[in-house]
Amino acid sequence: MTSETRADAASPVGTEHEAEPPRPTSSNAVPPKKLFGVPAPVKRIFDKFPLTTYEAEGIPGNVHTSGSPERNRLFVFIDPKQAAKGAPSFNPQCLRWQAYLKFVGIDFDLIPSNNHASPTGALPFLYAALPSGTKSPIPSNKLQKWAIEQVHCEEEQQLNIRFDVYASLIDHRIRNAWLHQLYLNALNFNQVARKRYINPATSSSAVQTALAVQLQQAARDELLKYSDYIDVNVLEADADNAFEALSVLLGDNDYFFNRIQPGLFDANVFAYTHLILDESMGWKYNQLAHSLSKYDNLLRHRRVLLQQYFA
Repeated sequence: MTSETRADAASPVGTEHEAEPPRPTSSNAVPPKKLFGVPAPVKRIFDKFPLTTYEAEGIPGNVHTSGSPERNRLFVFIDPKQAAKGAPSFNPQCLRWQAYLKFVGIDFDLIPSNNHASPTGALPFLYAALPSGTKSPIPSNKLQKWAIEQVHCEEEQQLNIRFDVYASLIDHRIRNAWLHQLYLNALNFNQVARKRYINPATSSSAVQTALAVQLQQAARDELLKYSDYIDVNVLEADADNAFEALSVLLGDNDYFFNRIQPGLFDANVFAYTHLILDESMGWKYNQLAHSLSKYDNLLRHRRVLLQQYFA
């Protein structure tokens, strides 16, 4: 499935009373029941073992029956018990948009989900409460536009030309180090990634093994887009440099770009800094936390947002 969703085209509705098909008038016409008749031996078999039509099973995590349609519903990676508390998602991409919607004042219910149950093929996505009866999900790449239309907030990318430059530090340097620490470090993969992405998906050990291979290979493929080989020391050094640059950018301000209220950039930074420092993740190796701990203003930024919006 693509990340964008198109509304189904309207189809014409037949009239309530339609004319019956014409009956054969020629004496040579073969009656329909004989033309399409079932041979007697076959009929006896089906009489003994009749075909049974079962009701179709619902799609796993059916989005149309999850949560209340009277409220906005954000589908994310999260434990069901944590979702009920409104806790942060354990996935950075999901947490980014979960935090951003909170920052701009949009209320929503958190719905635990996964990529396989997503109509867009990826998380997060949102089903809006209004207009009533909306069946098309809003994918993550359209969430900011939708949010701006709801609350008429400003689009910070247009307010500061440095936005994209600094965003690339998060989307590449910090994210790449995160991918290696989570998926390619053996201790973390088994204790952190497997418990959140693999074990809840299936109880089959064979399927779990296959999913583990797929996840780790996907992480390798992503990292090899930027280098001919994976050097963990380079990845961690790049992340450290990115944290330093973000610390300089934030300075003594409460939020990035000296905003009065946190925005999308703050959400993007928080999505990583919170999960890196979150002890409940169960990290066994966490060089990223060691690097991050050197920058007091980034620690304060994470702490303030956590207390204000996720208490």
